[in-house]
Amino acid sequence: MTETIIRAKNVGYETENTLILKNINFEISKKDFVGIIGPNGAGKSTLIKILLGEIEGYTGDVEIRGKIGYVPQHDFIDKTFPISALEVVLMGLYKETGILRRFKKEHINRALEVMKILEIDKLKNRKVGKLSGGEYQRLMLSRALVSGPDILILDEPEAGVDKKGQKLFYNLMKKLNEEQGITVILVSHDISMIFSETNKVMCLNRTLHCHKNTSEMNRDDFKKIYSDSLEMLVHIDEPLKVVSRND
Repeated sequence: MTETIIRAKNVGYETENTLILKNINFEISKKDFVGIIGPNGAGKSTLIKILLGEIEGYTGDVEIRGKIGYVPQHDFIDKTFPISALEVVLMGLYKETGILRRFKKEHINRALEVMKILEIDKLKNRKVGKLSGGEYQRLMLSRALVSGPDILILDEPEAGVDKKGQKLFYNLMKKLNEEQGITVILVSHDISMIFSETNKVMCLNRTLHCHKNTSEMNRDDFKKIYSDSLEMLVHIDEPLKVVSRND
């Protein structure tokens, strides 16, 4: 029997008379690799913030069974500041150690171990401003993983990274999911990559229109969330492509 690690029941959220989320119900099982898709303004980032506990005042109930690691779409690290890659990863332990406390050898060893898994341990002393897009992406992932989360949430992690780098990154995600049992929740506009890498898909546009196995998705599911912007789906070199009326 699969273990439920996240459960949302009748979740809704609105602000200043603007409805953002309505009647959201879902369960995510341990070791799921879930892709969340939907148009701009669909409420994806708001849902993620609710799961992270960053938004209060929502209706309904959310149950989280495990520790969450998070890779945001935009971070607030000043790349001109002379901070090393290792120091950035150690930031992921602030909740455990406190911001002003010194890190112990065990913390540094843990950070280096995660960096080694993601193949950036040799960059430990390099300043963040000197990292490539793909290296920086893996650095942010290392920061999220160093605390040993059960759940990993990523918001548009492919932004600013070329296709080759994206593929390497998703391979790492799959390895973490399959070998370490980490539940992965991925928000992305890259539908093709979602369909090639995840095993579950959630279709969100204010409300949850579908939550099913990736292999069970069909044209009607897409029309529910993309409506007029979707003309047809075609299979070519990539697993899936969305084509508009103007193409």
